[in-house]
Amino acid sequence: MKPSAQGPTGTGTGRFRTGDAADPAASVRVPAQPRAADRGRDRDRDRDRDQGRDRDRDRDRAHSAGGPAGAARGEHTHSEPPAPRPRALVRRSSVRGQVLDALRTALVAGELRPGEVYSAPALGERFGVSATPVREAMQQLALEGAVEVVLNRGFRVVERGDRELAELAEVRALIEVPVMLRLARTVPAERWAELRPLAEATVRAASSGCPATYAEADRAFHRAVLGLAGNDQLVRIAGDLHRRAQWPPAGAPSVRGRADLIADAHEHTALLDALIAGDPDVVRSLVGEHFTGAP
Repeated sequence: MKPSAQGPTGTGTGRFRTGDAADPAASVRVPAQPRAADRGRDRDRDRDRDQGRDRDRDRDRAHSAGGPAGAARGEHTHSEPPAPRPRALVRRSSVRGQVLDALRTALVAGELRPGEVYSAPALGERFGVSATPVREAMQQLALEGAVEVVLNRGFRVVERGDRELAELAEVRALIEVPVMLRLARTVPAERWAELRPLAEATVRAASSGCPATYAEADRAFHRAVLGLAGNDQLVRIAGDLHRRAQWPPAGAPSVRGRADLIADAHEHTALLDALIAGDPDVVRSLVGEHFTGAP
């Protein structure tokens, strides 16, 4: 008789209990055989137990890999150090973006004066953050041409003259005017009417007298107009030029006056009226004046 894999008590030891050593076969207790229904329940119970063990094993592997991605790919991660949590990276990127927006606003508002040198620790104290995100944001502004690095001191705001502003206005006109004139012939009036809230937003922003608020509304209107062309690269390049044109030059008033902002904003509404009316001559005149008059 082959020994059973499980003893009479269900302990799984593989041993038999004997009563009479002289006749072991007579004293062997044979476990009662389960019925078919019982065997089905046992299989279900074993399957559930095995699945639970698999889930625990996968969770342990995912934890050792620093997250579920490593375990899902089946990578061998037992010898690798735990991966850093991404939450800290997202938070840091968010802080850097907020600091970059704040610095751009300060530039347009004239709070960061051309020719002055600003250190990352001092600006970090001003914004209530460490020097690292400020330094990273300033390096981005250096790539954009707004500031330049001063070794062991910080960042100097670039001094720009009237010539540079005129060159920026010319380049913007070369890019945007032909596109707007083409859109004036192809875009239906109802699409132009959808931009009315953005044009009116520039008027409200100008009335506030805040150059930074107006600069943001101004860029949003131009971005929406150019967006009708369906060319993302055009929108990006024109937006970069527009932002640079909004930085105040050296040796001039730090910010544009409220009256200038309002006049510029009303050009948006007049242009939109001409586009809706489908008057190409008026559109051509307004577009040319808009880029020649002011950034």
